[in-house]
Order: sequence, then structure tokens, then C-alpha cells
Amino acid sequence: MSVGTQNESTRVAWIAQTLQKIPAGARLLDAGAGERQFERFCGHLRYVAQDFAQYDGQGNGVGLQTGRWDQSKLDIVSDIARIPEPDGAFDAIMCTEVFEHIPHPAQAMAEFARLLRPGGFLLITAPFCSITHFAPYHFYTGFSRYFYDHYLAQHDFELLDFQRNGNYFEYIGQELRRVPRVAGQYAGGGLRLWERVASRVLLRALARLSAADTRSAELLCFGCHVFAQKRATVAQGRDSDPVG
Repeated sequence: MSVGTQNESTRVAWIAQTLQKIPAGARLLDAGAGERQFERFCGHLRYVAQDFAQYDGQGNGVGLQTGRWDQSKLDIVSDIARIPEPDGAFDAIMCTEVFEHIPHPAQAMAEFARLLRPGGFLLITAPFCSITHFAPYHFYTGFSRYFYDHYLAQHDFELLDFQRNGNYFEYIGQELRRVPRVAGQYAGGGLRLWERVASRVLLRALARLSAADTRSAELLCFGCHVFAQKRATVAQGRDSDPVG
């Protein structure tokens, strides 16, 4: 029963595959790079890591924390909405699981549009729904398709790929698996034997329903994956390689 366990692996696989669509030699900004975990997929690119470098793994002790967090290898330390690079400085920007941790995601979108050259690529992932993590730097629980539709259009981006990660049943499965940990932390104990058995039965039902699912991701899913391209001006023409 793997229902509810594929959130991260599905996202990472999509990121790795999508980065390969960016032409070799492109200068890529990893905005909110944290520990630079996706640099390993950028060997064909000129990789630049940016972050505000204030999260230490402990945060304020509320919700989920990583425990440790190493940001000693960043290239740029700045506010994500005020990155000290000139207009059109990058051929591509990647921003993964960051938007919920910044107070001004719309301003970040505007900054990405400024930093990308015409024809440049934008790769974003963020939760559709999330529980409190990395507090106090957790400002939004998630972002729907309509957030991206609005701001991509506002900044003259063409959407190349949009994927919802998981579905309603997968999300419920993920949180059902989290119940013992949350119960231990917040309710002073775990599940009783019959409750553990009932959870296993429910996970089987969720797996069956997920396999038959058609459109429940529009109600609830883990997150949205976005790949877009900044439109070139008429005078400049389309000066980037096509997406393969």
C-alpha cells in the first residue's frame, strides 16, 4: 500500500526531467535554494544558488522542523524579491517548495520576470496544501492553479507544462500515515491496536480509490508543478531554443 507516500519522489522526478528541457549552458538561478539539493540535476547548466539564509533548522520550534539546515554554500544571500542581479541576468529560474515560506510570493513572481531574459524558462513547485513547517517562515498553506494562471499572465509568461502532484485520496493517505507522529506530539499518545488496524483498512480503501481516480486533484493534491517561458518581444523575436 504505497498510497500517500509518493509526494516527494514524484516532485523530484518531475524537477529532474524538466531541468533537462533547459538548453545546456543556460545560466540558472535556484531561488530559495536552501541546501542546494537540486544542483545535482544541473550539471549541464551554470548554476547560481540564492536564499535569504535565515532559517537554521530549528525555527521557533513550532510544527515540523528539519533539525539542521546548512546554507553555507549560497552564491547570493538576499530577499527573494530583491535579488542583486541586473534585468535579464538569467536564462532560467527554478524555485522549488519556497513560495509558502515567503510573505510576498507575488513580488517574487515579478522579480523572476525582471531577472529572466526574453525566452527564459521558469520552473516552480509549491504545495497546494501544507501543514505548518519551517515556522516562523510559513506564511501560506498552499497555491492553486489560479494563482499561477493569474501571475504568469500578468508577467507575460507562456505556460508550457502544469502538473498536479497526487490527488485527494493520496493526500488523505499521506496525512493518515502522519497521525501516529502527530498524536504522539500533540495528543500525548499513539493509536490503539484496533485503531491501527482500522487505519490499515482505510489505507487500502484510499489506494483503491486513488487507482480509480479521475479528477479529484482539482479538489486537493500535494502541490502544483509549473514550467513556463517568458515571451519574447516582437522586435526581438523568439531567441531561445525550443523545449524538447
